[in-house]
Amino acid sequence: MRILVTGGCGFIGSAVVRHLIRTTGHHVLNVDSMTYAASSETVAEVASSDRYSFAQVDITDGAALRTLFETFKPDAVMHLAAESHVDRSIDGPGIFIQTNVTGTYTLLEAARAWWMTLDARKRDQFRFHHISTDEVFGALDLNDPPFTETTPYDPRSPYSASKAASDHLVRAWHHTYGMPTFVTNTTNNYGIWHFPEKLIPLVTINAIEGKELPVYGQGENIRDWLFVEDHAEALVLAVERGQPGETYAIGARQPKTNLEVVKTICAVLDELAPDANGPRERLIRYVTDRPGHDFRYEIDPSHAETSLGWKASHDFTAGIRRTVQWYLDNRTWWEGIRSRRYTGQRLGQVSAPATAKEAV
Repeated sequence: MRILVTGGCGFIGSAVVRHLIRTTGHHVLNVDSMTYAASSETVAEVASSDRYSFAQVDITDGAALRTLFETFKPDAVMHLAAESHVDRSIDGPGIFIQTNVTGTYTLLEAARAWWMTLDARKRDQFRFHHISTDEVFGALDLNDPPFTETTPYDPRSPYSASKAASDHLVRAWHHTYGMPTFVTNTTNNYGIWHFPEKLIPLVTINAIEGKELPVYGQGENIRDWLFVEDHAEALVLAVERGQPGETYAIGARQPKTNLEVVKTICAVLDELAPDANGPRERLIRYVTDRPGHDFRYEIDPSHAETSLGWKASHDFTAGIRRTVQWYLDNRTWWEGIRSRRYTGQRLGQVSAPATAKEAV
């Protein structure tokens, strides 16, 4: 297959690109506008492959996208490009609407224009795979059953609302135009190359540096954690096996409170790199909760496991160990990011970073 991947220099997108080049014979065109959270280093190990190519294009640029479709001639699209940080969406929702809603619409139209040029067999085989989040389903109480593919939408933040809108667009293009689209919704991912503003890398790096570990409220909020390489494997199986009009909820069955996550990171780091000043749990600080902080997310991945022949292979402790070790071994990458002031919209555009928002 020839697969056009959007957002392939981001956290999950780069894991998908690496997995495609490492383990399949597919050809990949990585389309990324290189926002603050993107890094070419994430795909450096596969960049020399003759099956890999890159285009720095914004998904809101319809003309540029149409040119890419005409020249690359994809058999499938894997759409991962998105603004994804909830705290940033609270402070500045506009870019989330522009990228996640307008960008998805623009990409859908470019894909549809290309799809319409294909012969009947190729049109039937084409796939538009939209990668989304479980946050579109709202929040769960402690005893509620996990989210499934049929859970009603109830987004609670500008980020999740923008992703919900994009999901609806993708499904509408299938039902209205017959375009072979489908959606996957996933829970929280973690792993290597994760941008330092997110929960697990933020805590890991702060703990390495002996800085405070800010935790929202009492750390009781619950998330279902999926190792990013397991997710990448599931997404590639989905683009190969997924059926038009379907939804696949992808999760690891590993819910943890935020405080459990922080304490696990501290324990693993204390083992791998002991601190002369004592156990890292001493660094935990409880801070005022953020607005509209959803209590719990958790996915029941039974349908995806059965339909795709996939199951997450990393348990949480093993995944955290690999992640913490990677951040210990790759200080140059995250120290370079930490030394920049990084709220600009594109590489090279910078302004003051958020500080109070850097909490779990």
